[in-house]
Amino acid sequence: MPSRRDFLSMVGLSAVGASALTMWPSVTRAATGADARFLVLMLRGGLDGVHAVPPWGDPAYARIRGPLALTPNGAAADGTPAALKLDGSFALHPSLAFSAQLYAGGEFMPLIAAAPPYWGRSHFDAQDCVENGTAVPHGAQTGWLNRAVAALTGVDGLAVATVMPLMLRGPATVTSWSPPIPMQVNPILLQRLEPLYGEDSRLAAAFAQAIANQGQDLAVDRNIQGGMAASMPPGMRARMASNATAMRKPMAQGRLPDLMKAAGTFMAQNHGPRIGFVEDYGWDTHANESQILTRKLKELDDGFAAFHAAAKPVWSRTVLVAVTEFGRTAAVNGTNGTDHGTGAAMFLAGGAVRGGRIGGQWPGMAPGELYQQRDIHATTDIRAVFKGVLAEHLGLAEGELASRVFPDSAAIAPAAGLLRAARAAA
Repeated sequence: MPSRRDFLSMVGLSAVGASALTMWPSVTRAATGADARFLVLMLRGGLDGVHAVPPWGDPAYARIRGPLALTPNGAAADGTPAALKLDGSFALHPSLAFSAQLYAGGEFMPLIAAAPPYWGRSHFDAQDCVENGTAVPHGAQTGWLNRAVAALTGVDGLAVATVMPLMLRGPATVTSWSPPIPMQVNPILLQRLEPLYGEDSRLAAAFAQAIANQGQDLAVDRNIQGGMAASMPPGMRARMASNATAMRKPMAQGRLPDLMKAAGTFMAQNHGPRIGFVEDYGWDTHANESQILTRKLKELDDGFAAFHAAAKPVWSRTVLVAVTEFGRTAAVNGTNGTDHGTGAAMFLAGGAVRGGRIGGQWPGMAPGELYQQRDIHATTDIRAVFKGVLAEHLGLAEGELASRVFPDSAAIAPAAGLLRAARAAA
């Protein structure tokens, strides 16, 4: 195992350090043209970045992680297959096989030890801070992604979600789409529900109509919601309706791949939304983390693959950023899980991403390096990452980002060098 000094030297060579994240290149937009695409994937629950991107080269990692430790050198103690080696310091969880392929092609970048400015351990406050774009929970009633849409000319936003998320709430016009409820319902369940609904004069008719609709198509315009539907060009509205109909057929991979496929399909249209949002739940792993994350990370990986396939026409000018509200504790708890922590992992993917490397600055896992002696110490503010993407990829001015999109964030410099066009300036 390398020494602490050797490990940090390796990280310095393989990662975008703190200095690189605060430098601002001369370019203002990636070589993706004006027709760029940007998708935010919110992983709600607090993804354990140390399990998703194991720092196997850190001398303290195996000791502090115990049975959850993953390395490229063989299966873990609980039987989890060997991790997928990225370099001498980091690997990917074995469930992230497609992500590893993207990484090898320079289109995927894990970014380590990232967090919003809120460093508490409340899911609700942390998610609110991630979405409102300020330094504190409830610091704004609108979302930073909506404000970004409003700051751009001729840009449409899309939320693939049942309820409009805070991140996309605000003055800008956006639309939302969610998969229809499965058409086939167990007939025994319907029989048991019928007397209950039949006794309510207001619900009886609706229930009867639902029964009549079994096996028939749902109305397409129920799935194309929000104010943009009425104002979007007829051709785009028709294409979205056609795609919504096609996507009613269930997919075998799971819920997240369905949503990512939908986002990619809509955003790949010639006049489709350029900014999108998808959310996924179930990342809170207080117990049995290894089993849960083996499944959830496979769903995430399948989601990346589904979006990649659906968005293929625009993949070369696309940036996808997956973010979570906080990380997990460095040590494993008594139920083979981890509790709410601080520093987490982000994932950047897309043809416009300058991937094939680790982003961020690793703080270490030794006792003296942990935040409050228990968490991965965050070294990157997630706002810096989003500001870097919005500036380089979509052309938003730094002043606009600091005052309007992320209020009072002038001290947080946009992360540089995240996109391919920044290579010449790096």
